[in-house]
Amino acid sequence: MVIVALGIMIGLGFYVSPQNELAKADAIVIISGGETKERVATGVELFLNDWAELIVLSGAARDEGISNAVMMRDIAISLGVDSRDIILEERAQTTHENAKFVAEIIKSYKMESIILVTSPYHQRRAYLDFRKFLGSDFRIINRSATDSAWRKNGWWGSAWARHLTSTELQKIIYSNLLFTTNDV
Repeated sequence: MVIVALGIMIGLGFYVSPQNELAKADAIVIISGGETKERVATGVELFLNDWAELIVLSGAARDEGISNAVMMRDIAISLGVDSRDIILEERAQTTHENAKFVAEIIKSYKMESIILVTSPYHQRRAYLDFRKFLGSDFRIINRSATDSAWRKNGWWGSAWARHLTSTELQKIIYSNLLFTTNDV
């Protein structure tokens, strides 16, 4: 039983955090959220290593201040990205909206592939939402940023990581029940 339970726990970690082999894409899409600086650093590293020619930054303001997308742009520029290589999406307040509004940008630029960057525990849900808006033929490459509290091989060892994982699993189920491909 212990081996089965451990296998299930490890499997859940790998399920919520899918990773793909890197390949060149049209853009790197970074969505704001937990540990946003790490998400931006990962996306910028990919960009500077020529995995894509554009970066799309998505996220609205939490309050009356600047949007998360603008904050991420400032970080990206400080890390060496030219502002002309950045596209901002400043309306999204949820993962579903990140996918919806970024899909509009992707379609307007006639892109065929992206590298999707978010936190590891958030990767599956983000991927599923982007898949709904971009369709099954669109190439989405999953690449998570590092996270200080969450590891797919040991998420069960921390109360906070257990909370993140269970919350993400609930949101994945909810999102799949609520938003079918007919809703997009």
